[in-house]
Parts: sequence; structure tokens; C-alpha cells
Amino acid sequence: MTKLASVMKTPFEKIDATADFSLVLGGPLYQLLRRSHLTDDALDLVRRRIMVISLFAWLPLLALSTIEGRALGGAAVPFLLDVEAHIRFLIALPLLILAELVVHQRMRLIVPQFLERNLIPPNVLRRFDAAVASAFRLRNSVVAEALLIAFVYIVGILILWRHYVALSAATWYATPTADGLKLSLTGVWYVYISLPVYQFLLVRWYYRIFIWTRFLFQVSRIELSLIPTHPDRVGGLGFLANTVYAFAPLALAHGAMTAGPIANRIFYLGAALPQFMMEIFGIVVFLLFVVLAPLLVFAPGLARAKRVGLREYGALAERYVREFDTKWLRGGAGEAEPLVGSADIQSLADLANSYDVVRTMQLAPITRDTVIRLVVATILPIVPLTLTMMSIEEVLKKLLGILF
Repeated sequence: MTKLASVMKTPFEKIDATADFSLVLGGPLYQLLRRSHLTDDALDLVRRRIMVISLFAWLPLLALSTIEGRALGGAAVPFLLDVEAHIRFLIALPLLILAELVVHQRMRLIVPQFLERNLIPPNVLRRFDAAVASAFRLRNSVVAEALLIAFVYIVGILILWRHYVALSAATWYATPTADGLKLSLTGVWYVYISLPVYQFLLVRWYYRIFIWTRFLFQVSRIELSLIPTHPDRVGGLGFLANTVYAFAPLALAHGAMTAGPIANRIFYLGAALPQFMMEIFGIVVFLLFVVLAPLLVFAPGLARAKRVGLREYGALAERYVREFDTKWLRGGAGEAEPLVGSADIQSLADLANSYDVVRTMQLAPITRDTVIRLVVATILPIVPLTLTMMSIEEVLKKLLGILF
């Protein structure tokens, strides 16, 4: 395998030029977790990370709300009955952490496949190496993570959460007043520590997907050696479709993040699940766009390869069928040459199959199966909320009616 010789070293870690490409193994937070013995070079210790980070965000809220008398009462929405908070910190947050390990393990061999499959011609290897080096620089950027933290506090907390997410009822974290929300002691920890931890891990994922999209875009601008007759019907880029499965935990996390606020509004504000169909549809479309859009950057190259393939294989097919017609239908074959057992017919069928592969080439390495899995993973955490539309007794009656 060709070495990625131009990969740059950072103050935080020395990157081996032959190291597997990873969107996760880098950045100030990663180095902090390494020094805290919450991870290693292979992103193991994931259970320890989930326990420590999740409890750091959730446990102080339980303790402080208990001290303030708002754990089970003292507010319209006490802490222990706040479905949104528990889903966010005990389900969505662990999924965001777990997604790092899944993405690292499933995607770390993607870059070498560009080389192993000879998709990168030798004369453009330097451009490919430069794209990898650029991705590593962005991944390890101190400035980028500092800007993400600033974004979380300025946009995520002061704007989005306060004006669009926080409940208008009296809760364990705040009380509505004429001047806005008045935070409790628990609310101060929640707003300035717990929520920023959660939001930072979330927007950090968007930043990583931006790096991935940018890397694929730079690779797509290289004159790739695409094969129109490749059986994956995407010129040899079919392996990229498997990267979608790596983002399944991220889709689950987004589904859980959507289910939490909806559950609170159903339980405490008298809303009904059908009122949130647009929000649910929106999050599904958003996830499909975020995960699948990076693969669309290859559409121009694949379209070009398809046009060239149709022209070249069409000319080859025309030449072959004319010679076949002349030989077997116009008396070109000698009388002693048997038709039965001749390889000409099988060759004609093989050529037709090759042309059909070119004709049915797709313009992106996206399959129906990947779309379905992403949709299912996103809406799965929302499905239990359908029980709010009917009683458990009605559900059991319908199930028994189906079974018996």
C-alpha cells in the first residue's frame, strides 16, 4: 500500500504516515481523554467514557434537584419525571460517545481502499495524500474545537435552548418570570455545564462530517480510475456505501434527541404525537442529508464515467454483433463449424451483461438498504411515543386480536 507520506504532524500527536484514516482519533478533547485514561489509541474503554461523561452531566442534576426539593415535586416538571433530560443524558449522550468507536472501527480502512482498488492513478497520488493531510489538520485543530465551544454557549445555549427548547412551565431547572427564565441552582449546572457537554459532543460530530465531506469532495476532484463495468454499478466506489452503517448510532441519538422534547410536551403541555409529524419528518430528512450528501460529490465523475462507458461499450457491442450477424446469419461461418457449443453465443451474452451494467450505473454509492436503515434507526426511539395515542389495554387488545 502506498504510504500517505505527506500527512502532517501536530503538537498533540505524531501521525504515522501509514496510519489508518480516522475521523475520531484526534483533537484536544481526544488528547484530554487519553491523559485522563478514559480512552487509548484504539478508542477502547468506551464503557468507562460513557459512565464518566454521562454521570458528570446527569448525577449533579439529581443531587442538586434533591437538595432543592425539585427531584419529585416542587415544580410542574420535577427532575425525575423530566423525560427529555434523562433521554438526553442517559441515552443520546452515550450514543454520541459510542458512535465514535463504531465510526472509527468501520471507517478506518476506507482510505486504504481507494489505493488497494487502484482508484487513484499514480500521477495524482500527491493530491490524494494532500487531501488526507488536510483532513488530519482539521481533525486535530485546537482553534476548531475552541470555536465549537463558543458556538455551543452563544448559539446553542443563549439562543436555541432558551428560546426554542426550554419549557415554558415551571421546571426543576427554571421558573418563568416576566423577565424570562429564572434558573435554579440545578438549572445553573444544567445550562452552563451539562447542556454544553452534550451540545459540544453533538456539534463536534457535525464538524467531523464536514471534514469527511470535504475530504471526499477533494478526492472526487481527482481524475479517479473508475471502471464502468464494475459489478457494484458505481465504478468501483461501492465500498463507500458501507460507511453509512457506521453512522447508525448517530441516527439513533438524533431520534432520541427528538423523542425527548416531544415526550415532555405530550406529558406536561397536553400536546399529541401527530402534532409533531413535521418535526419527525424533518429530523429524518436532516439525517439522510447529513449522512448521504457526502457521497453525492462523486456524482459528476460517475456520470462522466457512465457516458464514456456507454459510448465505448456501445461501439464495442456494435462491432461484435455485426461480426456475429455476418458469421452466423449471413453465411460467414464455414459449414464444418458447429453452432452448438460455440463460444460466440456466450460471448454475446457476456457482452450484453457488461453493457447492461454500464447502462444501470448509479450516480452515487447509495443503496436502498442504507436509506432504509438510516430511517429506521432515526425513528426507532420515537416509536414508543405511539403508546401515548392509546392505552396499554387497547394495545394489548389489538395485539391479541392479531395473534388469535
